[in-house]
Amino acid sequence: MSMEMAAWTSAWRAAHMDGQQPRTFSRATARRILGFARPHRRALVAFLILSVVLALLTVATPLLAGYVVDAIIEKRSTGVVVGLAVVIAGIAVAEAVLGVVNRLLSARIGEGLIFHLRTAVFDHVQRMPVAFFTRTRTGALVSRLNNDVIGAQRAFSTVLSGVVANTVTLLLTVVVMARLSWQVTVLALILLPAFVLPARHVGRRLASMQREAAAHNAAMTNQMTERFSAPGATLVKLFGRPHVESAEFAARAGRVRDIGVKSAMAQWIFISALTLVSALALALVYGLGGYFALRGDLEAGAVVTLALLLTRLYAPLTALASARVDIMSALVSFERVFEVLDLPPLIAEPEDPKPLPDGPLSVELSDVHFAYPAADKVSLASLEEVAVLDTRGGVEVLHGVSFTVEPGAMVALVGSSGAGKSTIASLIPRLYDVDSGAVRIGGVDVRDVASADLRAALGMVTQDGHLFHESIRANLLLARPEASEDELWEALERARLTDLIRALPDGLDTVVGERGYRLSGGERQRLTIARLLLAQPCIVILDEATAHLDSTSEAAVQAALGEALAGRTAIVIAHRLSTIRAADEILVVEDGRVVERGPHARLLAAGGRYAELYRTQFADQAA
Repeated sequence: MSMEMAAWTSAWRAAHMDGQQPRTFSRATARRILGFARPHRRALVAFLILSVVLALLTVATPLLAGYVVDAIIEKRSTGVVVGLAVVIAGIAVAEAVLGVVNRLLSARIGEGLIFHLRTAVFDHVQRMPVAFFTRTRTGALVSRLNNDVIGAQRAFSTVLSGVVANTVTLLLTVVVMARLSWQVTVLALILLPAFVLPARHVGRRLASMQREAAAHNAAMTNQMTERFSAPGATLVKLFGRPHVESAEFAARAGRVRDIGVKSAMAQWIFISALTLVSALALALVYGLGGYFALRGDLEAGAVVTLALLLTRLYAPLTALASARVDIMSALVSFERVFEVLDLPPLIAEPEDPKPLPDGPLSVELSDVHFAYPAADKVSLASLEEVAVLDTRGGVEVLHGVSFTVEPGAMVALVGSSGAGKSTIASLIPRLYDVDSGAVRIGGVDVRDVASADLRAALGMVTQDGHLFHESIRANLLLARPEASEDELWEALERARLTDLIRALPDGLDTVVGERGYRLSGGERQRLTIARLLLAQPCIVILDEATAHLDSTSEAAVQAALGEALAGRTAIVIAHRLSTIRAADEILVVEDGRVVERGPHARLLAAGGRYAELYRTQFADQAA
């Protein structure tokens, strides 16, 4: 590595530190890092040994070059010169081969570490409660899986080997140079501040510009992510704001452009200055070394060796000077990854899970009290991209809710918005745990049931009908990956979707688009019902599955729902009361309490809250 390139690398690293403050490298963090490195310990040892060998070979070549010069001046035999040249060539070949092997080990260690960190974070995040995802910015979470994991990987694949190799190279270089000429060595070291300090100064200046550019880039990414989604693009078009959005984007992009120009000029001026320093250092070695050589105090070959070793001196010195920046940067990345891993999931898998009984299953809520968890229990300020977490939360929203749905029966939940209906529905599949009381399926507390058994027994259709940006086949197979082609078509037939899917050019392999936006609302909802039918759960929860559909789509979805509910225990949350007249029991939920219960006719005759809701809804429809 050339001297100016070494210093520029130091400046670049400083610029990409992102303004992080130095931190104390705790023993606990070190132990956790070593825990992730343990599976790669053999490769790590081999990697470090090879790094030391390569450092030794780096110093050997300048020494041999000096011997060649001395042999030529002293007019030794051709065999000596040729032999030295062969040795130099052999060292070059060895460096190339060992360099490839070292790079292979580095890649395996680094990519292996990335694999283990990413899978650990991914698996941990999947165990987090729904509240975690409702608060967290997706981009910030994805960054932990990408940027921070890669930053942590550099600690092993780059920083560790760099510190070891540069330390060995530096010590050998100083020893050899001092033995050849301590005067030249001292003067070369005196010039070091003129080489390193500009790198630090430019690094800080570039860091400031990089941070501003990163902020603008993040804002542009966020703007693109939100505006390029189907709902976001629709919203912009509906309010006629494309020109405003374009102006905002152009302003940020223009600032990034200006910063890029300033950064490029700063880099060029800096490299030019360092090239000058490098030339002056070499001139010093040749001038002072040549003077000593003419006086007979130094061999001519030693002057050449000193000049070559000079590059081996400044490069590791500069790299080691920036090693703290590298270590702190890697530490920050590790800590950001560990920060996610240390956020405990609120839903714990039972240590000794109990099986669910065979056959139809009942659902029971017994004196359930529940409050949504506070932000500090389920989220991180850095993932929400706020300075301080919202302190609100922990306010009870369900107060002693109790009811039972007998096997094969249908119970409907109705009430005002925010009354707690969807909260009740989310407790049954254990998206949250109750604070007190119990939720039981088939007489077994859901907290004692293995998550796989719970998911197999229960299916849920929500009002948004979410689909992944994948094929129809892939979205269906989420419910039952082993399902056959005939079973897929049978589920689609029962969901009243066969004609639509067969008419598509790619059939089951048609990609539905982000969130399923290539399909209509009714088609999306029926596809989610087909997915539920494929899963064949014993219990079905419908959370306002027809809330946002027109009359035609609602009729098709209702027919599909009839297939989904047949013979199953069902809990239906309905906004349109006409859809739940046939329910075995209707529960009216207000302010987190069940205030009325009974069949449709009896509740209507009672003239209470249900009758009020019914009259209001049908009066609105009549109007």
